[in-house]
Amino acid sequence: MYLNEELIDLSNTVLKHLPYPTFITDIDGHIIWWSSEAEKQFGYHFDDLKGLKLPIFNEYTNGHLSAKWETIVQNVDPVRLNPVVIYSKDRETTKTSLIAKSFSIDDKSYVLFQIESNTIQNQDYSFLELQLLKKGLSDSFMVLYLDNEGLIIHANESFLKKSNWTPKRILGKSFWQLFPNTPDHISIADEIIHTIQKGNKFQGTVEKMTKDGLNYWVNILAIPITDTENNTLYYLLLEEEITEKKLLQSRLEQIAYVDTETGLMSRHRLEEVVTEYIEDNKHFSFVFISIDQFYTLKDIFNDQTKSLLLIEFTKRLKIYFEDSIIARADGDDFALITPLSDWYIQGFVNFLKQNPIYLDSRVIPITVSGAITRFPEDQQSYLHLLKATNSTIQKVKLEGGGMISSLSQSDHYKLTRRIQIEKRLLVALNHNDLHVMYLPQRDLAIGKITAVEALVRWEDDVLGVVPPDELIPIAEETGLINDIGTFILEKSCEQAAIWQQQGIPVKVSFNSSIREFRDKNMVKTIRKVLKKYNCSPELIQIEFTEKFALEAEAEKSIIQQMQTLKEEGIVFILDDFGTGYASLRYLQLLPIKKLKIDKSFVSSITQQEKLQKLVQGLIYFGQSLNVGVVAEGVETKEQYDLLTQMGCDSVQGYYISQPISAKEVEMLLKLN
Repeated sequence: MYLNEELIDLSNTVLKHLPYPTFITDIDGHIIWWSSEAEKQFGYHFDDLKGLKLPIFNEYTNGHLSAKWETIVQNVDPVRLNPVVIYSKDRETTKTSLIAKSFSIDDKSYVLFQIESNTIQNQDYSFLELQLLKKGLSDSFMVLYLDNEGLIIHANESFLKKSNWTPKRILGKSFWQLFPNTPDHISIADEIIHTIQKGNKFQGTVEKMTKDGLNYWVNILAIPITDTENNTLYYLLLEEEITEKKLLQSRLEQIAYVDTETGLMSRHRLEEVVTEYIEDNKHFSFVFISIDQFYTLKDIFNDQTKSLLLIEFTKRLKIYFEDSIIARADGDDFALITPLSDWYIQGFVNFLKQNPIYLDSRVIPITVSGAITRFPEDQQSYLHLLKATNSTIQKVKLEGGGMISSLSQSDHYKLTRRIQIEKRLLVALNHNDLHVMYLPQRDLAIGKITAVEALVRWEDDVLGVVPPDELIPIAEETGLINDIGTFILEKSCEQAAIWQQQGIPVKVSFNSSIREFRDKNMVKTIRKVLKKYNCSPELIQIEFTEKFALEAEAEKSIIQQMQTLKEEGIVFILDDFGTGYASLRYLQLLPIKKLKIDKSFVSSITQQEKLQKLVQGLIYFGQSLNVGVVAEGVETKEQYDLLTQMGCDSVQGYYISQPISAKEVEMLLKLN
């Protein structure tokens, strides 16, 4: 069997370079060509196989080929056979796949067989994968290649189309020529090159320039790549155009940063500017000015007149505070960043009187309330500046308004202490510097102490003693109340369990917040702590305020959690009853077992007959609902005796005992 000339040319020029073991048969299956790669892989020389009918396969593969032969010969597409077993010359077997493809030359048909080799297949797949990756990147991004000096050696079609460069013109250009010729843009280009030259990647948003001088924005990823075959370093840049997104962002920022009604800076931008001033350590006064009775004035006019009023007021602000930054903080509130002195700022009140606002030929009587807080003398952050000015302006309004006031010495001390508490509270929680004291509660029916209220105490090395009425509001505002709540829950359960083991029948109550019960895992948390200390739920009482109760009314998940805990034995106590948002509805919805009469009712109960009737009514009210009544703040024997006569269930206060340690509770109980 001889090959014709065209087949010889094909096998010598193309087929012998294929990386796969390959051979050709005639239409009857006799081998007429055997590649050098097949020779290396299986040990057969062409002379060993020439003219034979597929002797390298086992019986199963031969049978499979015979069954598929007509399909292979007649089919235009390749046919894959998998698996096949091939014998090498030394009779070792290889399990692999086989691809057969028929073709014709000079009206004669042949079959080309390609044997898939694992080693070659993996190499080929890696090459194919690399090619596919390159194509995918080129289809998705603007692609640029630089040499190690930052000169362009390749750009894909997407890049050329956007930048308006031609393939010939772009090659050899400097990377820096793709940026606007300004110091800022050149600095960014320098940063990109220096980053990748150090072997690091650069990722960011940059502004670039087309050949025609038009600017556009891209997200860019620049990475260094080493060609190991040629031992050369080059840089790959992938760019995604975001010009439209950037323009939209600019428009949105403009909307967000400018108050459309007055043209002043918005409160969003105000915070950024104040923060920038603080970071640069610039001394300034932060001034808050509010129009007095603005909503009363607004009701007199329509919306158009209201806008004119605000515009005229803004004009006066700009005239008087011409060297200051002015922002509109809210509807009738304005904020200033100014280097001006307090006396000059306060003079704005008289300036308004001398330059009244006229609308519809009428004078609009405008006065303002304002507050001045200085950086860094008074406060050191935007949030604290805002809090300080709000605190001062509220005092000004309560005193009738019409003035701009600086932060008083006492307010300065309070705010400074508050900031210190915020900072050191986190440290105290981390270092376990909090501890618990217990306020005993006496059952009047039996004359014995049957419960204690757990009170968190904090004695700081810097701040000294921080009382609960100072600590708790700050903890609630900063979000640390949950940490304090967890601490007091742990300590209460631990101590209740200890007393239970000692045979001391005392229940422990502690205060909880609405924030804690908004956590849907509150029941799980309490169960976990009870189990940890082997504490009976019946020994634990949870106290909550009327504000908590009012908010809990509207949240079914909180009510469900409270009901679950009640069914498991925990008692709920409504604290400070009568001082807040009294509601019969939450007394129905919430599982309240006890009411606490606030100490403000008890303190003057022996002097005021009306108070006596009120307290008596509260006691009757509680008992009519089958709810126990506890009186707080009992400090004298007269109060104690009167509450006993009224039928109050329990009392607590300094007459019984001040807050004491667990050991002191045990000693007190021995005297019961």
